[in-house]
Amino acid sequence: MKRLAELTWTEAADERARQPIVLVPIGSTEAHGPHLPLSTDAILSDELARRAGEALEADGRTVLIAPTLSYAITEYAAAFAGTISLSPETATNLVAEVCASLALQGFQRVCLVNSHLEPAHVVSLKDACARAEAKSGQKVAFPDQLDRRWARTLTEEYKRGACHAGSYETSLVLAARPELVRNDVRARLSPLPIDLAQAMKAGKRTFGEAGAADAYFGDPAAATTDEGNAIYALLVTMVVSTVRETWP
Repeated sequence: MKRLAELTWTEAADERARQPIVLVPIGSTEAHGPHLPLSTDAILSDELARRAGEALEADGRTVLIAPTLSYAITEYAAAFAGTISLSPETATNLVAEVCASLALQGFQRVCLVNSHLEPAHVVSLKDACARAEAKSGQKVAFPDQLDRRWARTLTEEYKRGACHAGSYETSLVLAARPELVRNDVRARLSPLPIDLAQAMKAGKRTFGEAGAADAYFGDPAAATTDEGNAIYALLVTMVVSTVRETWP
C-alpha cells in the first residue's frame, strides 16, 4: 500500500494504471477535550485508511492513500482555541474538487474515509460527492458512520451520542497515536453523559450550549487500546464493505 503524496508523478502514473482504490482521509482541526490533540479526527481517518487499505489489499485490491484533508466545518467547537472552521460552501468545494481532480486524472475509484461527524460536515461530504460525480462522471464512495447500518454496530457510548472525545474517540487515538493522549489529564476527567446528537436536534449550536465546557462528552478515563482496536475493526468492515459494493 502506497501513499500518493510520497510518489513521483511517474510512479503515480504506474499506480493509476492498476486502477487503485484511492482512500481520501478526512478529518478536522478542532477541540477534543483537554486530553486529545486538535488533529484527532485527522489521526483517526488516516489510521482507518491505513487499516482498511491493508484489508483491501488482502482482498486483492490495489490501494493508494491520498493526503489527509484536515479542515472542515467545525462550528460546534469554534469557541475553543485552535479550532479552524470552514464555511459550508468552502468545505464542500474543497472535497468535491479533490475528488473530481483525482477522477478526471484517471483515478476513478475514490472513497472518502471520514471521522468528523458534525452533522453539517457530513451533509457537506454528501454534497461534495454529488458535485464530484456530476463533474467527473465517476462514483465517489462515502462510508458514513452516521448511517444506521453502521452506527448500530458501534459502541454503546457512540450509540448514546456522547462520544466526542469520550471513551470512543480516546480509545481510537490510543490505538493509533498513544503518545498524543494526555493520560494524566484524562484520568481526572469525570464522565459527561450528555447526548450530543440530541442536543444538536434540540437546537444547541455549540459544545458550550450543550453542556461541555471542556469540549468533551462521554467518559475519556474509560478508554483503552483494546477498545480502540475493536472499533477500528468495525470501521474497517464498513469501509471494505462499501468499496466492495461500489466496485464489485
